[in-house]
Amino acid sequence: MTFTIFVVLALAAVAVKRVPVGQVHSLYRYGKPVRLLQPGTHVVLPLLDRVGHRIDLGGRLLRFDASFAEAIPVQGTIYWQVLEPERVDAVIETADQLIRSGVEQALQTETEAGQQRREVATRLKSNLNQQLRARGVMVTRVELDAAA
Repeated sequence: MTFTIFVVLALAAVAVKRVPVGQVHSLYRYGKPVRLLQPGTHVVLPLLDRVGHRIDLGGRLLRFDASFAEAIPVQGTIYWQVLEPERVDAVIETADQLIRSGVEQALQTETEAGQQRREVATRLKSNLNQQLRARGVMVTRVELDAAA
């Protein structure tokens, strides 16, 4: 009897998920996405449902090292955030790699390294947002460290 009560209480404790403010959790059942858990307390099916990703809705930053088409090195920081968690859930684990490859592709089209850093950063931000918008991600700011 005591064991049964303990098991029921344990399952009840596992069934309650708390999502902090500023985050969204993706809920998976049998390895497939079921729904997104918004901030707050939620009841899920114990032993069947699991949290796949904890998606932070606040801003993130990514440092990068790349080069212009003329192989002139440039370093910088990309500030980005998740706008649509339902779209980004599938790629959240590779978001940094997607942004880095987007930076490298965009910089390969830059032909003049002597341009103003602000102009290059603005074009880079625009190019990245065109690539990433469909994935639910938005670049909010680009800062270039090297003389561009």
